Amino acid sequence: MVTVSTLLAEHSGFSEPAPSPLLLLGQGRDLASERGVECTGELPAPSDPNLVERARAARAALGSRAFVLGHHYQRDEVIDFADVTGDSFKLAREAAARPEAEFILFCGVHFMAESADILTSDEQQVVLPDLAAGCSMADMAAIGQVEEAWAVLQDVGVADSTVPVTYMNSSAAIKAFTGRHSGTVCTSSNAEVALRWAFDQVGGIDGTGKVLFLPDQHLGRNTAVLALGMSLDDCVVFDPRKPNGGLTDKELRDARMILWRGHCSVHGRFSVQNVTDIRAAVPGVNVMVHPECKNEVVTAADFVGSTEYIIKQLDAAEPGSSWAIGTELNLVRRVAKAHPDKNVHYLDSTVCFCSTMNRIDLPHLVWAMESLVEGRMVNRIVVDADDAHWARVALDQMLALPGI
Repeated sequence: MVTVSTLLAEHSGFSEPAPSPLLLLGQGRDLASERGVECTGELPAPSDPNLVERARAARAALGSRAFVLGHHYQRDEVIDFADVTGDSFKLAREAAARPEAEFILFCGVHFMAESADILTSDEQQVVLPDLAAGCSMADMAAIGQVEEAWAVLQDVGVADSTVPVTYMNSSAAIKAFTGRHSGTVCTSSNAEVALRWAFDQVGGIDGTGKVLFLPDQHLGRNTAVLALGMSLDDCVVFDPRKPNGGLTDKELRDARMILWRGHCSVHGRFSVQNVTDIRAAVPGVNVMVHPECKNEVVTAADFVGSTEYIIKQLDAAEPGSSWAIGTELNLVRRVAKAHPDKNVHYLDSTVCFCSTMNRIDLPHLVWAMESLVEGRMVNRIVVDADDAHWARVALDQMLALPGI
């Protein structure tokens, strides 16, 4: 591990943090992975000198039949072949706006591809180049656990005054649960609007109604406290691994925000010490973090916002200004490259890739595209019809929110 002083030896430009091991799923079986999958077919070797040319040839052969989506956290070798880049919901909406595309190649993670399948037509086929590209946060809320948690709320007598709100970073089954229980989906950009709407369904922010927020506790807490003016005491954390969620009946009755015990493995790494160290090393630095970070980190930062917010802030920043950004490294590296006139630093001193997102690499993308060129459908993502219906209900509710 490098120290911040080493990391910031030169204050201009972007300094790479120290590398750390990253295990990527290749060919074969990995039943212990996030989604427990098998990867069939012959993946090209990452060292294949013709890999980029093969990707270009396959993309050209597919033409308008395919639409390639690249999430901001993807590596550059994948982004180079994306027709559109963006956050998860933007990409799903972009896919829905391309009804002429037969194939949607989603270079993201599993829940994102599910959202694309929900929002696109039955004639379109969504492909995830590596089925093991899951999301640790989304996997922290299994549908069986959430249904059991709702039963606890019913037993305590608060389910009727509770509205579920699920973050976009959740499985289709969790989105469907939310739709069945008259809730909504939110993104990191519209979480405040979604929570205000949810509380309005049960008496308003000043009332006694509750929100069950899934699956990221930090986004829920930060939005409730910093945007809605609630206190930390209004928030409790429901742990699905403990009886009654680890809470007393009174704690559940008194709470306004019932937060699921989930978090992002990337944003959860950042600490107040990181903020303190960067401020000492770079006088006048602007610290900007994602709202999936812990509350104490968000409170210590100067700017807090979604991925799109972070990009726009850097676009508008003054030349020569210094920024320390707390989000996924691929994105920080990319915005630093796009703004050589600004001093961009990574908030942590070590690498923090989204390891599951990075399972989508160029060999997997080439394999998926070449398979489609040859007439073989691989790694298609299909959401159960009933889940798709109710998840669409929750997504449509989000789209109907003010200002969306």
